[in-house]
Parts: sequence; C-alpha cells; structure tokens
Amino acid sequence: MIHEVKGGYVKSETHKGITSIEFFHPQSNSMPGKLLQELANEITNAGNDPDTRVIILRSTGEKVFCSGASFDELSNIRTAQEGLAFFSGFAQVINAMRKAPKLIIGRIHGKCVGGGVGLAASVDYAIAVEGADVKLSELAVGIGPFVVGPAVERKIGTSAFSQIAIDATMWRNSDWARRKGLYAELHPNLDSMEESINRLANTLAASSPEAMLEMKKVFWKGTENWDQLLAERAAISGRLILSDYSKNAIEKFKSKVVSSS
Repeated sequence: MIHEVKGGYVKSETHKGITSIEFFHPQSNSMPGKLLQELANEITNAGNDPDTRVIILRSTGEKVFCSGASFDELSNIRTAQEGLAFFSGFAQVINAMRKAPKLIIGRIHGKCVGGGVGLAASVDYAIAVEGADVKLSELAVGIGPFVVGPAVERKIGTSAFSQIAIDATMWRNSDWARRKGLYAELHPNLDSMEESINRLANTLAASSPEAMLEMKKVFWKGTENWDQLLAERAAISGRLILSDYSKNAIEKFKSKVVSSS
C-alpha cells in the first residue's frame, strides 16, 4: 500500500509476518505534516494487523535516514495553533510506535537530524550503519527538541540527551550513538546491516506474539502519560517557532540550501 504526499510517500508491505513501513521525501527525507500523519497511520495499522508479527521502519535514499521537520512547512506557520498541529505530527508518530503491540526494528541507513533522532529513539531495536551520525538541531532555529525529547532521553539518558540538545550544531558520530544506546547495533556496510535486520526480523516473526507484547509493555512502562506530555511539548515548539529568531533562522537555512543546490 502506497500513500503519496507532495513528492514523498509512505508505503507498507507484509511478508511472512514481517511488515516493512518505508517513508521517503525528496528533501533529505524531511517530514511534512501529511507524511507524519500517514506514517503514524501505517504504524497503527500494522500494530493492529493480525498478520503482522514484527515491524521494520525504514526510509529510502542514501545519505539521510530522516532530516526532521519540513522547513517549508515550518516557515509557513503563522499561529500557535498551526504550530501545535504541525509538531503534533511527530508526537503522533512517536505515540503510534509506543502503543503498537508489536516490536519495531529501525533500519537506520544514514544521518538523523532533529525529529529523525526521535524516530530512531522510538523504535524498539535500532540497527544502523557507520555514518548514521546524529544531531538535535532544534535550538539552532530557536526552538528545542521538546517533542522528541522524552523518547531520546528514555533511550540514551538525561546526560547524553542534554549534551546533544545543547550543542545543536555539532554532529555526534554513529559510534557515539551506539555507545549511548541509541543504536543496538552498528554495522560497517549496508549488506551487513541488512543481513542483521533480516535475521532478527525472521527470528521475531517466529517468536511468541504474546511474549513480545508483554515485553513491549515492560520496555515502555512509565510512558503512559505521553499522549498528554507530547501534546504539551508540541505546544511549546508551536509557540516558539513564531518568534522572529526562528523565522530568520529558518530563512537563512533555506537560502543556504538553495545556494548550495
């Protein structure tokens, strides 16, 4: 099944109990609101599908797994309500992964920025390749990693989360991400990564659904308030994105991208 969104898409397919959900956007796999909505819907559907035993979350392209929020949409936000609606998209995807009664493997084939780090932190088991560096860039555009923060902090701890959130312009390499626990595995090349993903997915597809569900409940214990928490965090970002600082920073970023293309 394919859902196309402004040049991008979300698609899913199920084979032998393994549902692969793939997203793509031509702007470095950035995430406009519609794409986030479709991604949340597909994750929820796969979680409720009796034919699905395990989910793989992946994106296409070569260099970037997900570059976070769509700057085109960020620059068009005019009210706090519009801001809340946009940032709630990431909240919905994270909560969909949290609530899905199936384990989710993340295929992290490239860099993760902002919301992309949040996606990598919200899968249950992230398998990455060398070069899948990470950066929480939100402070550089006048906001903060408020929506993805709980997911990132849960996975790598408060100290590492605060480091990457404060130094918003510095890349942390993929080995840093593995050592901090964001990635469960780090592979030297794509073939090795794919082999590991296929091995684990097939093993889980043959495992007890009831046991995996109970394990997932244990892993995510203490996050029961995230529907409300992430909505509150989205409202903070939605308000801050209206500042002159944010508007200017986003325009500078967009002009830099245009001049380099």
